[in-house]
Amino acid sequence: MASQKSPLEDLAANIQSQFPKIPENALSTRHPLQRLNSPSRGISSIVHALGLSSFAASFKYLVDWPNPINDSYGWHFQYLTIIGLSLATITFTFASLADITLSTRLFKIKNALSVFSAPLEVLISLLYWGIRLIDKTLVMPDWVVLDPWADFGFHAVPAIMLTIDLLFFSPPWTISALPAMGVSAVLAFSYWVWVEVCYAQNGWYPYPLFEVLTPVWRAVLFTGSAVTMTASTVVLKGVYRRVNGYGVGEEPIPGKVRLGAGKE
Repeated sequence: MASQKSPLEDLAANIQSQFPKIPENALSTRHPLQRLNSPSRGISSIVHALGLSSFAASFKYLVDWPNPINDSYGWHFQYLTIIGLSLATITFTFASLADITLSTRLFKIKNALSVFSAPLEVLISLLYWGIRLIDKTLVMPDWVVLDPWADFGFHAVPAIMLTIDLLFFSPPWTISALPAMGVSAVLAFSYWVWVEVCYAQNGWYPYPLFEVLTPVWRAVLFTGSAVTMTASTVVLKGVYRRVNGYGVGEEPIPGKVRLGAGKE
């Protein structure tokens, strides 16, 4: 003989029936090529929190360290490094908010920002460390004495963290080389205009290299930077494919395994 339900059980069943059932894996749904769950309150949130902590420490260093840039026109935003750091911070802020709220909308905003911030940070790291190897005084005035950890935090950590986010916590980028070149050119030449505006107010350039170069060679530098940023986008997409596989309609590299297929 079946036992009768109590009024409380009937009420609970009635309330439960008013809400759609959420699949157990609903929050873990991700793009087939995305390696790890994100947004997520697990590993994803830890990585994004660590990134934000590093970025915040870098900004704190700027404020705590006495230097003439603090009182100049444009503040530290005269430096491409700080512009990139700011964009990285905004990107990871949306990533962390998406992790906390599990919001797909915030996650999509983070992914859109990443298309700009990740290649820019890779460009900044390549330019800074490459030029520094040739002549440190071209990227750093004589009065600058930067702590090694702070130097690493400004010029390496953002590129590393954004690359990790792309490879393990993001869907693949869909941007192609031509639009990427357009975006890179706009960023490069907008920065050049901004640098000249700051120079008109301050009487000096943020990077000593700009003092050495003639206007023609500055044009060459910024054009080369746009090309390098575009190449960074293409290379990051290629690394993503090698790490996570290939999407529908993409040609795999001979000898490699395509996602969901056997050896070619």
